[in-house]
Amino acid sequence: MRIEEDLKLDFKDVLIRPKRSTLTSRSEVDISREFVFLHSKQTYHGIPIIAANMDTVGTFEMAQALAKHRLSVALHKHYAEGDLVRFFGAYAAVVPVFYSMGITGADYEKFRRVRAQTGDAIQHVCVDVANGYTKAFIDAIHRLRNAEPSLTIMAGNVVTGEMTEELILDGVDIVKVGIGPGSVCTTRKMSGVGYPQLSAIIECADAAHGLGGLICADGGCASPGDLAKAFGGGADFIMLGGMLAGHAECCGELIEQEGVQKVRFYGMSSRQAMDKYAGGVAPYRASEGKEVLLDFRGPVENTLQDILGGVRSACTYVGARKLKELSKRTTFVRVSQQLNEVFGPG
Repeated sequence: MRIEEDLKLDFKDVLIRPKRSTLTSRSEVDISREFVFLHSKQTYHGIPIIAANMDTVGTFEMAQALAKHRLSVALHKHYAEGDLVRFFGAYAAVVPVFYSMGITGADYEKFRRVRAQTGDAIQHVCVDVANGYTKAFIDAIHRLRNAEPSLTIMAGNVVTGEMTEELILDGVDIVKVGIGPGSVCTTRKMSGVGYPQLSAIIECADAAHGLGGLICADGGCASPGDLAKAFGGGADFIMLGGMLAGHAECCGELIEQEGVQKVRFYGMSSRQAMDKYAGGVAPYRASEGKEVLLDFRGPVENTLQDILGGVRSACTYVGARKLKELSKRTTFVRVSQQLNEVFGPG
């Protein structure tokens, strides 16, 4: 046993220090990015925000809505094979849509069958597990990379620099970073395992960029300011779940409660998800997610305006004309309080 004494930080622990700027309007800020992925050699150009591969967020409808703004979606992995074939066969890829999969043999064979029926339509894959530190996960990455050298692979989740480096060396283009920060994730409560998300982003981004790789900050963003902090800390992409949940494009069941329309939102390791897709919680494990009822939020359009406008605003406060400049111009200030909530949270 050992204890790391150095401080680890989350989004709530910091604010971004403003700096002199020659920008006169948020409209002058370019929040798109262009990348050439290390292994696939594909070029990405868009706004590097990705809807999470949760069945209450990562839907076909969300992909179509976000593509209008050049944002991406990681589709959830529980779509039927035929539905995936029809979507990828018809979808004009303005921005990447990630096919999501786990690491079982069945996951791999399903991907191979969909791939065979859609030609080169699938160019981006998200390999998603809760624990990215296992040998089985690494073996699955090797198998996929060896079979598909031109595929862009995003994979995780991990939270430390050394595992980020290993994944990039093993063939991953984008390492997904985050254990436990999600709004409907209870991994930290149930297992005691995790890492403050901002420090994880800073550490993993440093490791990835040293090798020419990229990271995606997955989880923990509850407001547009948190996205600005994640990008300021070095994240190349950000994955959102809760901030995009509850919208019409999530295609969830509407429930009326005391005259208010509600939508279910739950973690993919929750009892609700395992009852739905795995026949219940296996006897050797516990649920590591929860379910909440969110007010129905209508179309995602207004929420996107808030998110993108907030990131642009952060750039103007530090004088970053382009999103790629934000991390170079970010200085974090440690704080004990974020907001004045005398009139309640807002």
